[in-house]
Amino acid sequence: MTSPVLAVSDLRAYYRTSAFGVQREVRAVDDVSLAIQPGEIYGLAGESSSGKTTLIKTIANAIQPPLQVLAGSVLFDFAGQRFDIHALRPRELAAIRWKHLSYIMQGSMNVLNPVRRVRQTFVDFAFRHIGRPLPEFLDVVRQHLQRLHLEPQVLEAYPHQLSGGMRQRVTIALATVCRPQFIIADEPTTALDVVVQKGVLGMIHEVQRALGSSILFVTHDMAVHANLSDRLGIMYAGRIVEEGRTADVFRAPRHPYTTHLIGSLPHLGDAAPKQGLPGAPPNLADPPPGCRFHPRCPRASDLCRRDVPALETDASGHRVACFHPATESVAESIS
Repeated sequence: MTSPVLAVSDLRAYYRTSAFGVQREVRAVDDVSLAIQPGEIYGLAGESSSGKTTLIKTIANAIQPPLQVLAGSVLFDFAGQRFDIHALRPRELAAIRWKHLSYIMQGSMNVLNPVRRVRQTFVDFAFRHIGRPLPEFLDVVRQHLQRLHLEPQVLEAYPHQLSGGMRQRVTIALATVCRPQFIIADEPTTALDVVVQKGVLGMIHEVQRALGSSILFVTHDMAVHANLSDRLGIMYAGRIVEEGRTADVFRAPRHPYTTHLIGSLPHLGDAAPKQGLPGAPPNLADPPPGCRFHPRCPRASDLCRRDVPALETDASGHRVACFHPATESVAESIS
């Protein structure tokens, strides 16, 4: 196996506030380790408030107070140059963003300036990285848009003149015009209807194959992961609880939380009502002792309530943090 393009080790990132003499600490990312290989699409799933967005902000070093990185490392390997992104100076960080590490944000209007033409946004983000005179730079952008089946005329449009799906495609083009080695995609299909969503996902996959980039793809939509991701990590309450090849995770989920996520997917011919998990996600300012899933887990024992399960790896590379993991395939119940 080649050296991973991203290696996250024992990462802890907490929100810390102090007001009126009261200190509060929210453990949004708590001891997370993962690795992503060159050319791989790694999916990250979990319900809202599981820590997904905080994790990717920390990986991209896009953190602002009260978020603080307390421990761990985020190591990137770009063309043999290995570095911890949190050890970079601001100028060094700016040099790798968009050129080597890019970010497809959740909403296109988080990127596109509503009072400037799309052309100017490309200039603002990518011009200095491509390093060509402006006319040649715009030719590069037009060629890139055509490769992604977008009309070059979108450069002259204002964001409000484009549909939501078209804006999201433009955002993907913006994130990939510098041919980055690593792309973070944060819920890029949120608020899109299923037809437009399919087109956007197809575009992301096509870009990834053409560039050979690695992608960290974040969404709570398990059906999207089933169709796009090579490997899948499941996050709950600030921690990775299961990770493996996507097909293996769907075929035989081992953690009870993963089993619930996959079992909640609708499928043809199944008229049975879906059952929700009891309880609610834990308060990460005061998480429960032991396994953080134990208050909602049907397999919980006294051991789960007392001790934190380690993320154990089997011979196939499948990892699970559970004292009582499933040993039988549940494929029959979810197919």
